Amino acid sequence: MKTLNIVNGPQKASRIVQGCMRIPDLTKEAAAEVIRAAYDCGINFYDHATCYGNGAAESKFAEAFPLTGIKREDIFIQSKCGLCFERNEFDWTKENILSSVDDSLRRLNIDYLDSLLLHRPDVLFDPEEVAEAFDILEESGKVRFFGVSNVVPMQMELLKKYVKQPLVINQLQLSLEQSQLIDQDLYMNNKTTEYSVNRDGNAFDYCRLNDVTIQAWSPLQVGMFQGTFIDNPDFPELNKTLGELAERENVSKSAIAIAWILRHPAKMQAIIGTMNPAHIKEMCAAYDVTLSHHDWYALYLSAGKFLP
Repeated sequence: MKTLNIVNGPQKASRIVQGCMRIPDLTKEAAAEVIRAAYDCGINFYDHATCYGNGAAESKFAEAFPLTGIKREDIFIQSKCGLCFERNEFDWTKENILSSVDDSLRRLNIDYLDSLLLHRPDVLFDPEEVAEAFDILEESGKVRFFGVSNVVPMQMELLKKYVKQPLVINQLQLSLEQSQLIDQDLYMNNKTTEYSVNRDGNAFDYCRLNDVTIQAWSPLQVGMFQGTFIDNPDFPELNKTLGELAERENVSKSAIAIAWILRHPAKMQAIIGTMNPAHIKEMCAAYDVTLSHHDWYALYLSAGKFLP
């Protein structure tokens, strides 16, 4: 099992994270099978959010967890707060952060979160309020580590002016198809392609410079929620390269796509969202894949990119 010591954060955390957004659709028994399957494959990090099923994901996880035989202290449980779809708002107010954590702890039936992430930016946020909330949560022992999700560098800098706790994680979208985080540097100052557009304030390099661990979400997805590129007829060259490397490494195409993320020296975590235990096992085979520098670029280019 390959693990990662997150700077100022959880130690020996698995490089692959089990996302729990889709767990509300399962029975209690099936959910327990997913949690256990992930754990048996070396995953010890489980990602939640208050908006996943409007809290149903956390509740289902709590119902299922006692059936797994796993000890609470042997895993990391992360949740995110700030997306309030029922109010059509993003909310980083002190009141909402504190109440969201209390609700998450109640639904998950646990005493503390290993990590709490602010989930997408509230453009009306007051960093001093966030700092007050984080202090209360840390002092009460309800949250051990803090971070953000889908937040640009200058917003992180504004938070850091007031928040004393290190921001140890930024959860960002990254896949072979959705590679904007790394595209702009390659195509910088190139007016002939949209890939040169800086869409995130250099979040990728900022996180590396500031010891913020990137958690890559939707590592197999096209767009935000348009399905997977695996065996997708719209991506013939990518699937050809994935297939060749999968055959060479005796793993699935999905494992190769995950290994592409893990191969990067940024030392990222990859979040998988499948609720199929067999697919979890397939993806975790990425731990054993060795991609060369050439392999990494071959995959990148076969996804439709080019070198300037």
